[in-house]
Amino acid sequence: MSAFLNLAVYQKDTVALEHIAGRLGWDQETMMPSGSIDDRVEEFSAIEKLLHARRSSAELEQLLAEAEAENLDAVQMRQTTLIRNKFERTKKVPQDLAVALARLTPKAHKIWVEARENDDFSIFKPVLAEVIVHTQDLGAALADGTEETPYDALLRRYEPDGSSEKITKMFSALRGPLVALRAAVLNRAQPPELDQIFDSGKQMQVAHILAQSFGYDFSRGRIDKAVHPFSSGSSSDVRITTRTSERDPMNCFYSTIHEVGHGAYEQNINATYAFSVLGKGCSMGIHESQSRIYENQLGRSRGYTAFLFRQMKSVFGDFGVRNEENFYKIVNRVSQGYIRTEADELQYNLHIMLRYDLERALISGDLNFEDLETAWNDRFEADFGCKVDKASDGVLQDVHWSEALFGYFPTYSLGNVYAGCLFEKMSEDLPNLENDLEKGDTSRATDWLKVALQRHGSRYPAEELMSKACGKEPSVDPLVTYIESKFSEIYDL
Repeated sequence: MSAFLNLAVYQKDTVALEHIAGRLGWDQETMMPSGSIDDRVEEFSAIEKLLHARRSSAELEQLLAEAEAENLDAVQMRQTTLIRNKFERTKKVPQDLAVALARLTPKAHKIWVEARENDDFSIFKPVLAEVIVHTQDLGAALADGTEETPYDALLRRYEPDGSSEKITKMFSALRGPLVALRAAVLNRAQPPELDQIFDSGKQMQVAHILAQSFGYDFSRGRIDKAVHPFSSGSSSDVRITTRTSERDPMNCFYSTIHEVGHGAYEQNINATYAFSVLGKGCSMGIHESQSRIYENQLGRSRGYTAFLFRQMKSVFGDFGVRNEENFYKIVNRVSQGYIRTEADELQYNLHIMLRYDLERALISGDLNFEDLETAWNDRFEADFGCKVDKASDGVLQDVHWSEALFGYFPTYSLGNVYAGCLFEKMSEDLPNLENDLEKGDTSRATDWLKVALQRHGSRYPAEELMSKACGKEPSVDPLVTYIESKFSEIYDL
């Protein structure tokens, strides 16, 4: 057996353990009894010890050195590079710190849920303080010996080639056009909101129809409910979640489509990459590009909303909307709201900018966690023109900080930028796509994404993958053009 194959066999077991850890996380948020948290903490702790040891072992270092000395092809070289990068970063992190975070975050998540339900940030503050301190230590360890800031080192967990310099530049290019367009749109008359009760069971019925229409493979996946929707898994076991609100079925429907984008990406990766370092999305920005293009450019299009309108009438009967065109405008309604996951395409990135600035300040120590709720509320009022009414609409609305996912938020906006680039190229390659979407047929679009991007997994770095898919380097321009064109037409600007 070659040295590279020896390395691949070792890595396969590591990836299998990562899958098990992911399944435990899925179970905690969907099925686990609330009284089982102490057992889950021990389970996460045990797996993290194993994973940390495997990712930083002398055996792995020897396997890497032997494989790197061989005459490798391009795919094998990419794998050894990714394994080497993970090895070098893991070595910097003390095992005790990695295990402490693995023990802390399940508890923090449970406390966050309780605090959110009670609209009381004080319940969450003590454990959040622990999470922040541990994450600061993690960032400092990862940045050691480099010119990176601790925040950049944390960001690179999700965007391996990213940096706060690139992210800040992206937000600078987005903010001006988005703020100007929002001001114009909010001065126009708004479509009415939906105003009736939508049965949760029927919402889930529609959610399954939507998932199937986007090609989600239920023989290798499932939909469950969670407080905060997410996707979990890869290869032949990819699970998604959604949530329901009887007053807001769009929350369920578009959360479902969003998570299907994540799930379809994982399901469509080249099967030969399964249980290897290539068998998952190459970055969270790329991952979010799939969820966002499914949800927005495809799912909120005039064509697809016509399909959704007919499905809702079939399941709910008359729900107070006159026709498909009115429904399209309701789905794309721009309004001042608190919740990021419910935000329209025009304002969504402004929500991310708020979180990005606050979490950078938390990690650097420029913002004390004691002042976080006040800082959030002040920034939200300045950016969105209204006061936060309750903690669950403000600092407690997102799950990320309870799970120490600092550095994750900006990848949502990066995903939006990538989605804009992909949709521009897709629209050139697939004429008359709206006609397909009106029938609920997304196959040309999803097949295009599979071939152009999804099948490659982590074969290429993110920006190289985008350049290959789009024929040019990514930029914010296609996203800005798309948003300005769409909302100017809807609001007759």
